[in-house]
Amino acid sequence: MKKRFQKAQKALVVKIMTAKAALADRCGEGFIDTAIKILMAVVIGALILAGLYALFGDTILPTLTQRIKEMFNYAG
Repeated sequence: MKKRFQKAQKALVVKIMTAKAALADRCGEGFIDTAIKILMAVVIGALILAGLYALFGDTILPTLTQRIKEMFNYAG
């Protein structure tokens, strides 16, 4: 019985020491940092996608359809 108690006590001491080391550790990357990075990537991606959609919708596609119509409307 005494050996079991000593074994459990040692395991508890090891767990307490690892918990203290984890709490004292100030390096590494936390969950909030990762969440902010993911959020920034999503927002920047959405802005780029909206910009490309606006560019293609207003500038490129109308001139492209006009050029295709002129190409097939050849009367010469």
